[in-house]
Amino acid sequence: MAKRDYYELLGVAKDATEDEIKKAYRQLAKKYHPDLNPDNKEEAEAKFKEVTEAYEVLSDTEKRARYDRFGHAGVDPQNGGGYSQDFGGFGDIFDDLFDIFGGGFSSSSRRRQGPVRGADLRYNLNLEFKEAVFGTEKEIQIRRTENCTTCNGTGAKHGTGKETCPTCHGTGEVRYAQRTPFGQFVRTSICNTCGGTGEVIKEKCDSCEGTGKVIKTKKMKVKVPAGVDTGSIISMKGEGEAGDRGGPSGDLYIYINVLEDKIFNRSGNNIYVSIPISFTEAALGAEIEVPTLEGIEKFNIPEGTQTGTEFRLKNKGVPNLRGYGRGDLYFTVDVQVPTKLTEKQKQLLREFAKDMGDDYKEIKKGFFKKMKDAFN
Repeated sequence: MAKRDYYELLGVAKDATEDEIKKAYRQLAKKYHPDLNPDNKEEAEAKFKEVTEAYEVLSDTEKRARYDRFGHAGVDPQNGGGYSQDFGGFGDIFDDLFDIFGGGFSSSSRRRQGPVRGADLRYNLNLEFKEAVFGTEKEIQIRRTENCTTCNGTGAKHGTGKETCPTCHGTGEVRYAQRTPFGQFVRTSICNTCGGTGEVIKEKCDSCEGTGKVIKTKKMKVKVPAGVDTGSIISMKGEGEAGDRGGPSGDLYIYINVLEDKIFNRSGNNIYVSIPISFTEAALGAEIEVPTLEGIEKFNIPEGTQTGTEFRLKNKGVPNLRGYGRGDLYFTVDVQVPTKLTEKQKQLLREFAKDMGDDYKEIKKGFFKKMKDAFN
């Protein structure tokens, strides 16, 4: 009987990625595992072997290349190919089955008695606009787990210690025999009595109730460098949760959020501000006051300045976070048209408009010509 195409068996395309092949195999292995098909074990076992053989070949880059080129003959062990019925080539497959069925095929290699790093913590820090620009030092307060100082993190009462777990006898695991298509294997799981440590506490510490950990509130100072912005992250190594079984503490990550400013807007290292000026200042030119991060600066705008005109003050922006240079400050002028005029002011403007009549006609004529061209 001819063998079915391996790609067809797994239900994947010939250009499937390694992850797609693994995902397909995991689903089929769970579907056809004999232990999960007690009413139809023989047929399930046969299909299970088929998909496992297909996966063993397609998950190996070299074997897959031979299969793509020569078909089943390229991986036939009788022809020097790569598929084999022994257990030497199934290490990865066993690992996948371990994940699928929640157990394992070995013992001590799966024990979880080693040091475990503590969890990381996150703290959200709000800053005023200028605090972010120039840098600052803030005091924060966090709640975290720390090793109990009474028992030095052991969880045992002073003067006592730990004993070998009576359930797992110090292995940290319990074992169950499990039948598979490859024979009978030992399935292991973490011992519930000791949590995988292999030890139990005879008398628990009064301070931590045997956990070896206590929750404490800690105050600390955070140096915020100049130039941070919303989304910036400051890391503080070792200031997270305490580790387990002698493992290192996690880290503390401080996420920056910069509050909006009433005057300045920021984009990167540049800042922007809009400054209102009078009609006469725009027409005649004037010396105006420009707000900067350091204070007020004088600036001369030329006569005939139009509303929306942008000017630049170099190196008046935000310091670079890496410590070199600064951005620029850009300000635009917004010409304010008076809304309440005296009769005398109105008359003066009428005379001004009359005097400028020909010039305004030329401006309007040019505008309407552009509009006509645009519509045509």
